[in-house]
Amino acid sequence: MDNASTPEGTAQLPLPPPPTSPEQLLEHLAALGIQTVTHSHPPLHTVEESKALRGALPGGHCKNLFLKDKKEQHWLVVALEDAAVELNRFDKVIGSARLSFASADRLWRHLGVRPGSVTPFSLINDREHRVKVVLQKAMLEHDPLNYHPLLNDRTTAIRPDDLLRFIRACGHEPMIVAFGEDS
Repeated sequence: MDNASTPEGTAQLPLPPPPTSPEQLLEHLAALGIQTVTHSHPPLHTVEESKALRGALPGGHCKNLFLKDKKEQHWLVVALEDAAVELNRFDKVIGSARLSFASADRLWRHLGVRPGSVTPFSLINDREHRVKVVLQKAMLEHDPLNYHPLLNDRTTAIRPDDLLRFIRACGHEPMIVAFGEDS
């Protein structure tokens, strides 16, 4: 249970610190020889909030979905912000069992981030490689790509090839799939 859902009159427990800070992530990217640019902004929780505040920030703006299937496999789907992802059909696109959104607790346990901060950068916290990664093919045609660096109060721009290098350095081989281009 997070602080926002704590019933009135009960003590709120502080949230544990994230396993990796945004600063540690950026240091890791730099150690891999990956150049990024990070912009600070008020916390953003939705694509709509991001669109309203980003101004002329260049590149592909993305959404990230943390899903689970009925066989308890977890999936991180990363796509352009306006891409259609129809969960009732997407299982056939990626070869999974029936999909649904995973809980905030699962998100924290598997990727070490909170809702609103889901990002491919959170794969740095999946040291047991329990999450399968799906990247939208059309997204990778944008340069740069923009994601939250583990917290939703900043946006980090990264080149598509460097994103792939980072994901692979985390021990994941992403599935690159064509979907959502008709939206």
